[in-house]
Amino acid sequence: MQGMSARWAHRWAHRWAHRWACRGIVVLAGLVTASAAPAVQPRGATQRIPQFENDEVRVWKSIVQPNAPLAPHRHDHPRVIVALVGGTMKIVPEGAPAESHDWQTGRAYWLPANPPNQLHSDVNTGDRPIEVMVVELKRAQ
Repeated sequence: MQGMSARWAHRWAHRWAHRWACRGIVVLAGLVTASAAPAVQPRGATQRIPQFENDEVRVWKSIVQPNAPLAPHRHDHPRVIVALVGGTMKIVPEGAPAESHDWQTGRAYWLPANPPNQLHSDVNTGDRPIEVMVVELKRAQ
């Protein structure tokens, strides 16, 4: 795709993703081309950017700044994490020991659903932002 304009590449990726998504195949076009954020976020803010959702999956991109944890939350379903920009993420469950995950750029990782009623925070313990694409499987337990 080298040499094509960003606008043309975005249109091509959007059409391709739509064609396959309509056939029930999950497409993560955001991994191939840059996608526009739905809202302007302050530069350097930890954020969660929705990408795609249907009856089977929910997909979002998270950008976690160093020492700027995500608000406490939980995941009722298991998920796949694809590290776009890797780093070390500490998952801090309320009332349980923290887990440290070393996510390498370009690798995928499995995280199970959270235990009932347990919230956690995600903390980037490095000195650069971590960017991940999260694919949550809605029908899996």
